[in-house]
Amino acid sequence: MAVRRIEVRERVMERNDALARDVRSSLRRHGVTALNLVSSPGSGKTLLLERTLRDLGDEVRMAVVTGDVQTQNDADRIARWTDDLVQAVVTGGACHLDARQVSNALEVLDLDRIELLFIENVGNLVCPAGWDLGEEAKVVLFSVTEGEDKPLKYPKMFQQARYGVLTKTDLLPHVPFDVERAVAFAREVNPDLEFFRTSSTTGDGLAGWYDFLRTVAGRARATTGAESEPSGRVTAGT
Repeated sequence: MAVRRIEVRERVMERNDALARDVRSSLRRHGVTALNLVSSPGSGKTLLLERTLRDLGDEVRMAVVTGDVQTQNDADRIARWTDDLVQAVVTGGACHLDARQVSNALEVLDLDRIELLFIENVGNLVCPAGWDLGEEAKVVLFSVTEGEDKPLKYPKMFQQARYGVLTKTDLLPHVPFDVERAVAFAREVNPDLEFFRTSSTTGDGLAGWYDFLRTVAGRARATTGAESEPSGRVTAGT
């Protein structure tokens, strides 16, 4: 009897990519920029979002979709800082978000009220790298407590990202971390990666991050309805 091989993963990925294209088209029609924040656990994604919503919320209308394996703790933290919807996605053990989950979240968002959508992915530097969620760009975070060689250990994530955020820089006096070496490793993997250096605790470096967000939000409004491929880069601080 002949054995028929069913390529399950390929079919799942094809379906995901189709949904991601729909998500991207919908966001662009409404002039919304989506950024997919990816990192290892504990890198500071949630704190950066809290600080961003607090400091920039009066200027830019932002919404957040958060992904977590078992709890909605991150969503509860973020919701304290915005009147717009924070949508929690509990994956039930899955190590990444997918386009279907983001698409479902968009159904309860008023996209006409939003300029910037943050997707806070599950803390993992492996699984989320290969999944398109319909975002304009992936933003990879890694902290000064993680070691400079993180980009070399998880190259696909850094290859897929367009921007990088180095977090917890207030701890540099207390940890053996070489910033220039870390950035060099990241650009060895992805020469086009642009970096911000930030501390969500002290606020150092956040002005450049906020300028970047203002720019990408304004650009999306100016090109509402465009169906082209992801637009050109915005120059980061490093």
